[in-house]
Amino acid sequence: MAEQTPLDQFRQVLGGAARALSGEPEVELAYTADAPTAAGKHIKVPMPARGLPPEQVAEARGFADGFALRLKHHDPALHARGVPAEAVARAVFDAAETARVEALGTRAMAGVADNLDSALAVRLRADPITRARSRDEVPLSTAVSLLVRERLTGRPVPAVAASGMAMVRDWIEEKAGKGLDSLALALDDQRAFATLANRLLQDLELVDGEVSPDDTPDENDESDGEDQDEGEDGDEGDESASAAGDVDARADAEDSADSDAEGDDPGEESGDEGDEGGDGEEGMLPVRPNRPPADFTPDFDYQPYTTRFDEIVVATDLCDEDELVRLRAYLDQQLVHLQGAVTKLANRLQRRLMAQQNRSWDFDQEEGLLDAARLARVVVNPTHSLSYKMERDTDFRDTVVTLLIDNSGSMRGRPISIAAISADILARTLERCGVQTEILGFTTRAWKGGQAREEWLAAGRPTHPGRLNDLRHIVYKKAEEPWRRARKALGLMMREGLLKENIDGEALLWAHSRLIARPEERRILMVISDGAPVDDSTLSVNSGTYLEKHLRQVIHWIENRSPVELCAIGIGHDVTRYYARAVTIMDAEQLGGTMVEQLAALFDTEPR
Repeated sequence: MAEQTPLDQFRQVLGGAARALSGEPEVELAYTADAPTAAGKHIKVPMPARGLPPEQVAEARGFADGFALRLKHHDPALHARGVPAEAVARAVFDAAETARVEALGTRAMAGVADNLDSALAVRLRADPITRARSRDEVPLSTAVSLLVRERLTGRPVPAVAASGMAMVRDWIEEKAGKGLDSLALALDDQRAFATLANRLLQDLELVDGEVSPDDTPDENDESDGEDQDEGEDGDEGDESASAAGDVDARADAEDSADSDAEGDDPGEESGDEGDEGGDGEEGMLPVRPNRPPADFTPDFDYQPYTTRFDEIVVATDLCDEDELVRLRAYLDQQLVHLQGAVTKLANRLQRRLMAQQNRSWDFDQEEGLLDAARLARVVVNPTHSLSYKMERDTDFRDTVVTLLIDNSGSMRGRPISIAAISADILARTLERCGVQTEILGFTTRAWKGGQAREEWLAAGRPTHPGRLNDLRHIVYKKAEEPWRRARKALGLMMREGLLKENIDGEALLWAHSRLIARPEERRILMVISDGAPVDDSTLSVNSGTYLEKHLRQVIHWIENRSPVELCAIGIGHDVTRYYARAVTIMDAEQLGGTMVEQLAALFDTEPR
């Protein structure tokens, strides 16, 4: 056996500490070069350098301790029942819960407190609160998180965030000072703490009425239970519940941008890891606003600040052949137990489609194939002429289907895995039926804006810049490309660091333009997403509904003026408020069957 390096030994020790701190013997810890993540009992922390510098060791310990504390003290189902629907309120609620979980560890163990401080310093380095120039640029969720931390642990706000906090502290204290003080009374009781946190949201005028975990319908409980039953060891259920209720970091981004639309809320720019705390994966996941339909002004003008850095890339160009093979093998291995079920559904779809492709004939023709069924009448009466029949062309074969898959960070884990395998199987099924299928994905090239934002900053931050990030549109399979050639490309969705933010409106226009250019008479576009568009950089300098308005405009135009038939599947969030033909599923396991049923329903109807 090869001798372990100090880095490997540190990982084993850190994993043991995480298991002890969480009380979960099955916790597994690994290193990552991307954002720290936690999916169920699988934890990934930043990898220190080989020399194990003390500050990097403390950072890794901080993230591992935060994730472990969350496993021990946080109930995702209970959190999901109490979380408010509005994005700004949700982000503040999540931030307060993260502060509670970390405070339990901080107050009990001095070493854990120091480690958590190191992880917090890392998160704050990327948070807008550290570079805010006005009250409107301070993410409200980050500010509340730091104030709750201060109340619960007595530890002061880190110096790097002190100037940003000074801009909003008096406003928050005036509105909700008593509510902040009361949180310490329920530190050990998540249910009571959630009730007090919702009262805090009322004090901040972020919600109209109190949302209590005791009074909210247990819809999430049902889905959580199903997830845990279906998961191999219960981790799947933890992950699904986390997607509904544990969005603790990336939420600031959305919430701060939404506050621009709220008017009085001081948080605007999209903080990301500022309240990630113990929920690492959600440290890079955007919260989904999913607001009720609004009266959008007809003169709303959406624009990108620049398109010079956008890219449309073939999946195979984003990594080498060996990595694609490895990623595809990982995808197949991860979903072996699911593939059989989806394949059965796909076979059912194939039977329905084949039934529609049964030969249709025109009889009593002057030429064509001899109609043997009518030969008897010629024998009986030779004066009758021979009868011929001709096969009628069916419109069904002249169809193309595009699957447009949301490749945002909130799809990470089982949702993106199941989306990939379901798209793979559907592409194979439709190919057998003579229906061409295109598989596309959409995300951004960077978190919090890339080169577009840098160019905007260099230009002096002009007002109303529009979309402020670099798009990445990915072609996994072209319509005319055989399935066998595109199979490996779908594994790219499993790549760490690929899934970032999502700008749905422009992605729909891109997929739509590709469909319109196709020669097929019937064109179907199916969108698979988990909520509304979110891009921190764009929403931090525009109104909180900027991307959502554009998405609604694009959908309305396609549904009412385009020959393309549009449908959508929402994972965990209601997309029926956006799309006229849509269905929402609460469990990613349902995706394969839902995709099959949606396509079958479309093929059962007449083309537009």
